[in-house]
This record gives sequence, C-alpha cells and structure tokens, in this order.
Amino acid sequence: MATYLVTGANRGIGLEFCHQLKERGECVIAVCRSASEELNNLGISLETNVDITSDESVSNLVERLDGEPIDVLINNAGIVERTSLANLDFESIRRQFEVNAVGSLRITQALLPNLRKGSKVIIMTSRMGSIEDNTSGGSYGYRMSKVALSMAGKSLSVDLKPQGIAVAILHPGLVKTRMTNFTNSGITPEQSVKGLLTRIEELNLENTGTFWHSNGEVLPW
Repeated sequence: MATYLVTGANRGIGLEFCHQLKERGECVIAVCRSASEELNNLGISLETNVDITSDESVSNLVERLDGEPIDVLINNAGIVERTSLANLDFESIRRQFEVNAVGSLRITQALLPNLRKGSKVIIMTSRMGSIEDNTSGGSYGYRMSKVALSMAGKSLSVDLKPQGIAVAILHPGLVKTRMTNFTNSGITPEQSVKGLLTRIEELNLENTGTFWHSNGEVLPW
C-alpha cells in the first residue's frame, strides 16, 4: 500500500483519482478547498480548507501532515477561465497562473520533506499548454499558465532526480468534466484516470520529465 496525496480532489479527475486509488487499496489523502458529498462518502483522509495560492494555507497543511511520507504527489488542482484576444481579462490570466502554475509549484516545494527516494511527483497539465500543438489560438490565460506549469514540472524532474524522485507531466485527454462543460466528444473520468495511473506506474528515473497523454502518447512541447 502506497500513500497518494491528490490536490483538487473534490470533483472531476481529482475525485476519480481518489475513487480508483481507494478501490485498489491505496492510502489516499484528498486535498481541496471544500469537500463534495461524493468525496466525503469515499471514507478516505480529507484535508479541506486548503488554498494552494496561499503560503499560510499550504504551511498549515504541511503542519497537519506532520512529516507523513508521501509516495505519490498528484498536483491536480487547477482552473480554466476562457478569454479571447478580443476579450482579454488580465486579472483572470493572473489568477490562472497563481492556481495552475504557481500553486502547484508552491505545494510541491512545501511537501518536499514528505517525499523520499522512490517517491513520484505528478504534474497534471494540458495539451493546451503545448506550443507546437496550438493550432486554434485563444484561451490565453489557460494556455499560458499550463506552459508555465509544464516548465515547472520539467525543472522539478531535473532538480529532484538526484534525490531519486521522478516527475511526470501528464495530459488527461479531453475529459467529460465540469471544466470542459461535459463535452460529448470527451472520454469519461474513469477512462482518463485509468490511463493516468498506468503512466504513473510506468514512471521512473529513466523517463522522468516526459510530457505524456494519458493514453501513453508522448506529446510535443
């Protein structure tokens, strides 16, 4: 049994991570601002009132965890706020950077004492953060913040490798969640997380820093 900490655990992909990990017998620590009914019903360890954009909030989480070892840290928390070139909202862009990029880096750095040789750090980014793959434009704040998040993940993979900690940078696929308005063309959270967990199992120090689709495809930067 391994210990997994999942941020953004109250719904969507984060909730599904918790569900599948619980089903296979892992120890799961679910981190979120407020728990959903579905998350409460899983019967796993909950850490609520956690705002990853707040130094104080993250420090309080670290204190409550009291040095508990973490085998896999899944940085899943994120937001999307869609803006076009004709309708830019710079506060929205800053907010997405704070949550998607800076927030994930903040909680990873804060939890480094809980990680050990053999631990894994998972960065949940998006194909929309691929510069080469961008053929449709728009979504400035989301795309820019996910590029920054992927770069943070790549740097973490370099800096943590000497400590025996591997890092995966993962795209979940187009998933039917509230974030995508439950798009009919997407896969289910169950399908996405099944693939993501396979990628996590395959992660090692030889392939650390790879940008993967949940289906195993290596994605362009």
